[in-house]
Amino acid sequence: MTLGADDRAAITELISLHGHLFDDGELDRLDELFTADVVYDASDFGVGSLEGVAAIRAAALTLGAANPVGHHVTNVVLTEIADGRVRARSKGISIMAGGTCGSVTYDDVISYGDQGWRMSYRKIIARRAPLGGLTAP
Repeated sequence: MTLGADDRAAITELISLHGHLFDDGELDRLDELFTADVVYDASDFGVGSLEGVAAIRAAALTLGAANPVGHHVTNVVLTEIADGRVRARSKGISIMAGGTCGSVTYDDVISYGDQGWRMSYRKIIARRAPLGGLTAP
């Protein structure tokens, strides 16, 4: 598979759609983002790994007002894996209702199927230290 410009645009738009759907509370549309058997690894936030769209929706509803009011994504880098799959790494900035913000790295596997490109795996990694924790020797 050669990842063409149209595929790259579609995958980048898919990653961007994540923030819009969550921020707007359109959780009934999560099947537009994820495969049915998606694994959503939020272990870095103490949630563990969620399996399936229903589990992601339920977790978002349980979190309620503690969800960010704004998910912003940038720095999308795509790498072909194989078998119609692409690894996507991107940066996320979350804005909370009280005005605080945080930074994450999204590590995704995007798969191509009957419905087009969908996330089959997402790991959210909190950014808590500059330079990934690297310090001078």
